[in-house]
Amino acid sequence: MQKYLYLIISLCLVSCYTYQVKKPVDPAIDNKQNPKNNAAVANNTAPGQKDVQPTPVPINVKEKLAPNKNVRIDVGGKSYKVIVDRWESDSLVAHPVRQPDKVLKFHKDQINAERIAEKRFSQPIADIITVAAYAGIGVGIWSLLQ
Repeated sequence: MQKYLYLIISLCLVSCYTYQVKKPVDPAIDNKQNPKNNAAVANNTAPGQKDVQPTPVPINVKEKLAPNKNVRIDVGGKSYKVIVDRWESDSLVAHPVRQPDKVLKFHKDQINAERIAEKRFSQPIADIITVAAYAGIGVGIWSLLQ
């Protein structure tokens, strides 16, 4: 019975929310998905002209870090879980997730824009927790009946 208690406690500590890095949309992938656009682009290129590779779009830190967003950022090799308060010119003003009184300030050049992770709901984790909870309830009923 003690191992079931550990299982129940561990399930209570699991969260359905995870920090996920949002991947930028690749224009080359978008063109592959829509063949009509590929045909139009192919017809507009002159014979003998080389295909132009799309340049990667630079990531705008200010757009990714909008006020009241719960994010994980990397600054100087250290990871912070913060809630964004506001932007003061080029400085981000935020507070740690569990400490609303503490104020943190970071310059936008210090923030690693490629590693900004937003807090999002994870459906697969929620499904796993639900199945485990139902299994635990079933084991509990079975143990009561024995």
